Amino acid sequence: MPSERAAPTPAPAEPLPPAGHADVRIVTASPETARRVAEVLRHCFDSTEQRSYPAGRGGGTRLHLTVDTTHPAEPARSWLVASRASAADRPQDDEV
Repeated sequence: MPSERAAPTPAPAEPLPPAGHADVRIVTASPETARRVAEVLRHCFDSTEQRSYPAGRGGGTRLHLTVDTTHPAEPARSWLVASRASAADRPQDDEV
């Protein structure tokens, strides 16, 4: 008689950020690179304090922050206005 296996339980979904906010995760080989990318985002949007974690056994850094897209600064403001009705709203092939 074949044994019945229970389907794996999916991991609980992370809570969604508030409306108008986006959680950003940056994964790099170097903490300095992650900080540079986060700095650019902070120049464009209000954001929370960044949180940094190891990115795995091989080293690297994973940095998390939440940006407030309802209060964009330049250059993000003009980019957001220009991209509102673009194809960027569709999921990309490499998105899960």
